Amino acid sequence: MDTSESSSTEPQTPAAAEVGAPRRGWRRWAMDTRPLRIPAYRRLWSSTIVTAVGSQLTAVAVPKQIYDITGSSAWVGAASLAGLLPLIVFALWGGAVADTMDRRKLLLITNSGIAVTSVLFWLQAVGGLDSVAVLMVLLAVQQAFWGLNAPAGNASITRLVPEDQLPAANALGSTVLETGQVVGPLLAGVLIPVIGLPELYLIDALALCVTVWAVHKLPSLPPLASAVARRAGIREIVAGFRYISAHKVLLLSFLADIVAMVFGMPRALFPQLASETYAPYGEGLALGLLFAAIPIGAVLGGLLSGTFSRARRHGWMVIGAVVAWGAAVTGFGLTDSLWLAVVFLAVAGVADMVSMVFRGAILLSAATDEMRGRMQGAFIVVVAGGPRLADVLHGTAGSAFGARTAVAGGGLLVIAVMLGLAFAIPALRRYRI
Repeated sequence: MDTSESSSTEPQTPAAAEVGAPRRGWRRWAMDTRPLRIPAYRRLWSSTIVTAVGSQLTAVAVPKQIYDITGSSAWVGAASLAGLLPLIVFALWGGAVADTMDRRKLLLITNSGIAVTSVLFWLQAVGGLDSVAVLMVLLAVQQAFWGLNAPAGNASITRLVPEDQLPAANALGSTVLETGQVVGPLLAGVLIPVIGLPELYLIDALALCVTVWAVHKLPSLPPLASAVARRAGIREIVAGFRYISAHKVLLLSFLADIVAMVFGMPRALFPQLASETYAPYGEGLALGLLFAAIPIGAVLGGLLSGTFSRARRHGWMVIGAVVAWGAAVTGFGLTDSLWLAVVFLAVAGVADMVSMVFRGAILLSAATDEMRGRMQGAFIVVVAGGPRLADVLHGTAGSAFGARTAVAGGGLLVIAVMLGLAFAIPALRRYRI
């Protein structure tokens, strides 16, 4: 690893000594599945296959139920914001907690809490409460538990797989999550007319039971012996931000995602584009394809991620992926063909997968174990907040300058800012393992 950044000196898992045979032919491109040979990681990853779909059922059911009660999209948007603040607060605190206690125990507590919340969603729907206030409170509680859960889960990966397999592990996990974003909403659309909306919550709760079982089977993941005993509070959260500012490669990995998402995520303009630019293709068809294209591209990128494990210049991989994202978004903004638009967005999805995998690998490898929880907490905040800021920025720009101009301009801005950061601050382009 580059000596300009500190690295953890912690025990490797037994799998760290495994050296697989060189992959040849088409297998060089196919997804690297070596992390699945590690039983603990395999159990954890397998459980996410179920919950990735289940969580999307709830993600569809909540706004659908709120709209059914109120008939107002404004209330649907308000509910989204109601879940954002708890997510930000508890993700930051959860990162600090994950650095001070056994991460397996924290995952057990938080996954159980999310499962109970899903049961409460089901009970209020079955009981016919028709209360937006209850739904928003439950959503806030659910997002708080998820904010506590995600940093511990992500930070645990390095304790389960060797460092050279981190890109492969991230690709496996990200591919499952992206697949869930495609399959889950489609499944929800099929199931609601058949079994009704309340049962979507119940399916999610049952899926979470699988995750609780998988976490229960994990080895204990306490803080390493070298870690200093401490409490998780404001001081520890602030220390995490100081750690980021002191390690430029970590800071730039966060900035890379902020640049890509805030300037280049055009989803707020999809309805306008479907209504104006792509109306001849059918507004409904166009809207569905636009929303599905990026996740489909990301899944394709994950399936063809076999080369990720051979890459050593992780910093350049992030830079190249963000620039490719900006170029694809620019192409999307310039075309008036729906099919070319879908292709450009799918390419953007592939680039987003590459960026996600290598940013995640940098966060796990460049930070010491006692800081990984806080790094993941900050990561969750950036990932959740960036697209929401993009919605505001692109919505405003689209109204002022037109949708296609706003999209293309945002893509060009991504390229310019990312290249400027990369060459002004060399830490990211110099980083390698």
